[in-house]
Amino acid sequence: MLIYINYKNRGNTVTLSEELTWRGFVNQTTFNDITALDTEPRKLYFGVDPSGHGMQIGNLASAMMLQHMAKHGHKVYMLIGGATGMIGDPDGKLDERDLKAVDEIAGNKAEIARQYTQVFDGLDIEIVDNFDWFKNINYLSFLRDVGKHVPMSMMLGREFIQTRLGEGGSGISYAEFSYSLIQGYDFLHLYREHGVTLQVCGADQWGNSIAGVDMVRRIEGGEAHVLSAPLIINRATGRKFGKSEGGTVWLDPELTSPYKFYQFWLNVDDEGVIEYMKVYTLLTKEEIEGIATEQQVAPHLRTAQKALAWEVTKLVHGEARAHAARQATAVLFGGEPFDASNDSVVETLKAELPTASIGNAATDILLSTEVADSKGQARRLISGGAISINGDKIQEDSVVDAVSLMKKGKNTFILVV
Repeated sequence: MLIYINYKNRGNTVTLSEELTWRGFVNQTTFNDITALDTEPRKLYFGVDPSGHGMQIGNLASAMMLQHMAKHGHKVYMLIGGATGMIGDPDGKLDERDLKAVDEIAGNKAEIARQYTQVFDGLDIEIVDNFDWFKNINYLSFLRDVGKHVPMSMMLGREFIQTRLGEGGSGISYAEFSYSLIQGYDFLHLYREHGVTLQVCGADQWGNSIAGVDMVRRIEGGEAHVLSAPLIINRATGRKFGKSEGGTVWLDPELTSPYKFYQFWLNVDDEGVIEYMKVYTLLTKEEIEGIATEQQVAPHLRTAQKALAWEVTKLVHGEARAHAARQATAVLFGGEPFDASNDSVVETLKAELPTASIGNAATDILLSTEVADSKGQARRLISGGAISINGDKIQEDSVVDAVSLMKKGKNTFILVV
């Protein structure tokens, strides 16, 4: 039996099926009993669509599931869909997808590989690209050797196919219709070449994944399985988890900065924060239950949100960036003094706040950053005690001659650099 020994508590052993069940990772599966994962090491894969520029936090949930599986001794293959990405997954789409340029797909693949390497740091994860085996496949051979074994009834039975072909549907191209056939072949190829017998997928990929199981059975007479991760739901809204007011939350720091990433987790709802912690962190059951107790006793301290924000940002962006995001947050909203010599915090704030140059009068700074509409208003804000510099309220206009943090009211900031 595969037992995971928790490195923080050597006396605590837990099976993979127990771990996944407690964390809420068990959704649909072809296993009769999920404890089949506890008996012997397996080779498994998880596919990633490179149509987007990297991972979103919805993808991160599945990645965390794979983390636990790898820690319990299973071999994980991360499949980046260089071939399938050239078609685009039509599942859930009402209209034909626009084809991505080859260069764009290549850039997306590189960024996805970088992000997964960061998340799986220190674990034995092998990254493969299905373009490597599809690029030389002969079309006629594929139809004879693979297509001949795939019944049309299975492909036509998919809900999105019926929607697209039904009354009022937009129709579907042969390329998109064939997508599940292409993805199913990935499972067959990995079964043949690497001995992979399990696909882990998102909740929306169940149909495509079952196609691979069926292909392995029909063509090789083999047994293969699927385990899907659940769709993470925002407990407060009932909607899909992973959107901020600014839109999608990305793992790419160029699309969602580490500071904004940290803020997203810091502001999650009280109803779901403990469940999110089970999914998105590697904290132990004992640690999470301890945090849950603290949260229940003093919810206003937001102990769980702070722990969640720190753990996930550290995992995705590294400890240094997570520390800078946490310090910057403490300076802006936690009463921590602004330290102009702390370069990491200054650089973090520079990327997030309006900035002005050293050597300008406070009234000019308020005007140039549009915090005040006129110099008259700027002077009134100062005389009324609404403006502070580095935590100290100012009563008259003066030149700001050093790196400083100006503040109006509670939540309006300007960095002077």
